[in-house]
Amino acid sequence: MITYEITASVAPHLVAAYERYMRRNHIPDVLASGCFRQATFSVSAPGRYRIRYDAASGEDLERYLATHAPRLREDFTSHFPEGVGLSREVWTEIASSPPRQRRGS
Repeated sequence: MITYEITASVAPHLVAAYERYMRRNHIPDVLASGCFRQATFSVSAPGRYRIRYDAASGEDLERYLATHAPRLREDFTSHFPEGVGLSREVWTEIASSPPRQRRGS
C-alpha cells in the first residue's frame, strides 16, 4: 500500500473554513478520482492537520498526480490563496500487523 500524506499548517482565522472545505469538498473530490481506497483527516493541534490518502499501488498514485492533482490543487488554491502551508510525502508500507484483540472481548 502507498500512503500519500499532506500536512497543513492553517492560519487561525482560516481554521473553520479550511475544515469545512476539506470535509465537504476536497477530500470527497480526491476520493472520487478512484485512485485511493480511503482517507483520514486528523488534527494534532489548533491549525495543524494531516490528511492521509491510501492507494493500492504506486500506479494509482501516479495516475492521481498526473490526471487529477493539478485541477484539485488549483481549486484548493482558489479557496486558500494564502494562510495555508502544505507539505507532501509519499510513504510505502513495508509491513503491517493485524489489529490487536482486546482481552475479555
